[in-house]
Amino acid sequence: MKAITAWGNQAPQDLGRLRTPTLIVNGDNDNDNDNDIMVPSVNSLALANRVPNAQLVIYEDAGHGGIFQNYVDFVAKALAFLDA
Repeated sequence: MKAITAWGNQAPQDLGRLRTPTLIVNGDNDNDNDNDIMVPSVNSLALANRVPNAQLVIYEDAGHGGIFQNYVDFVAKALAFLDA
């Protein structure tokens, strides 16, 4: 709850020094019926832009559990990412 209520009230952390490839996955926040209200898509995009070597996957029409709603595609992408 502290993280949720503090969101947007602090300066972004410097993530430019990270060297570990990072896979960032989120549900699309543009669909009013099934959006990710916990982590808006714009936050995932901002994170991907700040982490070197990050890959971003956004699932359209998916909520916070987008990886479960799209598990076949997610598993394939995660395995490819880990294999790279």
